[in-house]
Amino acid sequence: MTQTLPTINPEKLEKVAFILKTIAHPLRIAIVDLLSKREKMMVNELTEALGSEQSLVSHHLTNMKLKGILSSERDGKKVYYQLKMREVIGVLDCMDKCEAVL
Repeated sequence: MTQTLPTINPEKLEKVAFILKTIAHPLRIAIVDLLSKREKMMVNELTEALGSEQSLVSHHLTNMKLKGILSSERDGKKVYYQLKMREVIGVLDCMDKCEAVL
């Protein structure tokens, strides 16, 4: 008896792989998680919430912005970051439901 495997959309696989590669760092995952719960946050708010150094948080924000995961908007001297690629929330939800993680 021949078993057929489910067909997975190649475009969906590419997008998920891109998201996973881009957020593949604990601090980046934490940033995305925070931004999925709040519409937008400033660097100092993220730094305080994560208990991390501002320069490190800024580095990860810049990287994710360059890759299209995040966007930013300026209001005077304040810069707010927000999720641009909303599909990342689905990837986080999937990771949260995964029971295979040690």
